[in-house]
Amino acid sequence: MILSTKGRYGLKAIFELALNYGSGPVSLKKIAEKYDISESYLEQLFAKLRKGGYIDTVRGPQGGYFLARKPDEITVGMILRTLEGDITTSECISKEVCSRESICATRVILEKIENSINNVIDNITLADMYEERKTNLIDLTEEKDEQEILS
Repeated sequence: MILSTKGRYGLKAIFELALNYGSGPVSLKKIAEKYDISESYLEQLFAKLRKGGYIDTVRGPQGGYFLARKPDEITVGMILRTLEGDITTSECISKEVCSRESICATRVILEKIENSINNVIDNITLADMYEERKTNLIDLTEEKDEQEILS
């Protein structure tokens, strides 16, 4: 399974809204510039996310986009499914019954892989991503401090 640009860019963009949660709307232009994504492409992604109920918008000169829910109520899985559709490892394990299911050696493994992926993305929220980023930034700062001390 490879995420398309819809999933990758959409996750980056909505994470930017999570970083600014409670600070007012963020302009599409700011997000587009920060992540080097075209504004028109972001508009398409945000239209889907808005329809899904994850983001909302304020019009006007000080307008922009903001999270419609708290960051701890939005999972990576929700975002990816909204933008990409169902997350699956193979067409052969779709909801439809496969005529070769009883003799397939790989179906069980592919199902386990898919279940594992879905378990991970359904249990990581935007708030978790924020905490992970904060921890990584602290680790990078500490590493830099250690290097300066050793120099």
